[in-house]
Amino acid sequence: MPYQAQGPTFLPLTVAAARAAAIDRCAPAERGSADIVQRRAEAAEATAAACWTALLAGCDSPARRALPARLRELTEATSSYAGIGSGSVHCRRVTQAQVRIDEAVRDGDGEEFAEAFVGYDQAVATAVVCGQGRMGSPTS
Repeated sequence: MPYQAQGPTFLPLTVAAARAAAIDRCAPAERGSADIVQRRAEAAEATAAACWTALLAGCDSPARRALPARLRELTEATSSYAGIGSGSVHCRRVTQAQVRIDEAVRDGDGEEFAEAFVGYDQAVATAVVCGQGRMGSPTS
């Protein structure tokens, strides 16, 4: 089932890829790793939406302070799942986008926040899909 957003969404590709990976995994270890990515993606998505609301309102909120940690957790889970090292192209793209998001949150820049999330979502989703392909899919 496609990801059905009820409000603003910042990680639609990542959440969809993580859900698909969690469903497709047949080995318990792979399924567990994909489930962790899915949970981290959903948590980061919820925190990003709350952070976006705070940015639009021009106020400080717990979500603004929590978002960098949520993104790090998602990045680490994705790296573990996909088997990407610190020198990989995927890891560099994810890290660069994450830095842009952190700066936008710190500066209160909603436009930069939204633009940076596009790059982060694409980079993380690509890493998840590549990890899924590396492990092989039981449906293919």
